[in-house]
Amino acid sequence: MNTAGHSEATERRGLELTPFRGLRYDPDRVGSLAAVTSPPYDVVVRPDGVNHLQSADPHNIVRLILPQAGTPSAGTEQAADTLHRWQAEGILTTDPEPGLYVYEQHDGNGMLQRGVIGALRISEPSEGVVLPHEEVMPPVVADRAALMRATSANLEPLLLTYRGNGAAAEVVEATAARPPLLATTTEDGFRHRLWSITDPAEVARVQSDLSHHQALIADGHHRWATYLRLRAEHTSPSPWDYGLVLLVDTARYPLRVRAIHRLLHGLPVADALRAVEGLFRVRRLDVPLPKAQEALADAVCAGNAFLLAGDGAFHLIDRPDPDLLARTIPADRPTAWRTLDATVLHATLLDHIWHIPEDSPAHIAYIHDTAATVAKAERHGSTAVLLHPVREEVVRDLARQGVTMPRKSTSFGPKPASGLVLRALDA
Repeated sequence: MNTAGHSEATERRGLELTPFRGLRYDPDRVGSLAAVTSPPYDVVVRPDGVNHLQSADPHNIVRLILPQAGTPSAGTEQAADTLHRWQAEGILTTDPEPGLYVYEQHDGNGMLQRGVIGALRISEPSEGVVLPHEEVMPPVVADRAALMRATSANLEPLLLTYRGNGAAAEVVEATAARPPLLATTTEDGFRHRLWSITDPAEVARVQSDLSHHQALIADGHHRWATYLRLRAEHTSPSPWDYGLVLLVDTARYPLRVRAIHRLLHGLPVADALRAVEGLFRVRRLDVPLPKAQEALADAVCAGNAFLLAGDGAFHLIDRPDPDLLARTIPADRPTAWRTLDATVLHATLLDHIWHIPEDSPAHIAYIHDTAATVAKAERHGSTAVLLHPVREEVVRDLARQGVTMPRKSTSFGPKPASGLVLRALDA
């Protein structure tokens, strides 16, 4: 084997993370750092989520990532004006020198996650460097692209994972032993700390190690698709060749993988159950949510299973008719994809039985919080479909085969808080 040639190919295929001058809140100009943070834009699930965050502090990051205005174009213009005003007023200030950032989340109950934030070279899926595992919804990509164009900024980092346990992890651990740039505890009980890596030797160690690895998109498929779209709109080289990411080494810090549930607007549970009669086994469970989830976990060991809720009880549907699956699920995909609960949900239940378009907000909502999904279904007479999470190994294996899962199939976490460090593309 030509060792030199092989090494060059490995370098070319690997992750290319670069330092940047972080744009951060001046803690002396805001009520508290916790009060200006937000979950990622697509995880604000409270019925009054945006209002709650806006009222927490007049400078909360939600005013940038989810601007509220009469029209989408007015919203993006408003976000750009707000960002530039906060920069002019010194609410947001740019760090004096470029660096990578070590970010830590700790819930006080054993969940500790550390990773490195930087500007990652954007690559096509065909390059095998950054692996997507879910399909995206074009309207969401268009919305995020308009916002990034208007603000000329990456407002929140994507969450990517890799498996390394090498030099980059060593630098992360050594950095976390130093005093942080900032530390705050958000209302969910998570403590957040941030450090910068500016020493050229340490930055080089991280970059060299990462250049031998590929990453899986854990959270942020729509924003990665947005990065790709915006890169294509600009002549390279440009700042748009890179996008803001948090890279977590899951060999050190395994992520939690949770399901994303579906809320089917306007479909009462009785109608949903009537439609699956004879096609799935149906069992009513008059038990609390945790017990119902245990029953779901047991059922998925034997095959596809789902919990329906919204009428005050839980209904476990499992053991789908094999002939039904054969008729409704595409045969030209790997078995691991064809047997996913999310595949059966979308191809068989949503498309074939319930006739619900998966990309219509008027018909379906995707919600991360299990109890919130059930509560909304009961409040509006709709059907909640609760799923059991997929294992990370299954997700990674499919991604390496170039097979994308149905949209919103997984929720990796904990997710990085938005608002701790931003990237201005003109900095």
